[in-house]
Amino acid sequence: MDALAEKLDTKLRTWKPETAAEVRQRVAEVIELADDDVLDVMRSRAREQEVLDMLDEPSAR
Repeated sequence: MDALAEKLDTKLRTWKPETAAEVRQRVAEVIELADDDVLDVMRSRAREQEVLDMLDEPSAR
């Protein structure tokens, strides 16, 4: 099994049931989007944070 899948499996068994259920739903959505080849249109949280960080930086003038 892939290391990421193993980590997810472990975490799902240790998180609160509500948290595990939400993660399962979101992972299922990502899998569906990837199957439909539309995953690339989603913005990642990391990318959004990079943009926010750039906007917060003082401009070099």
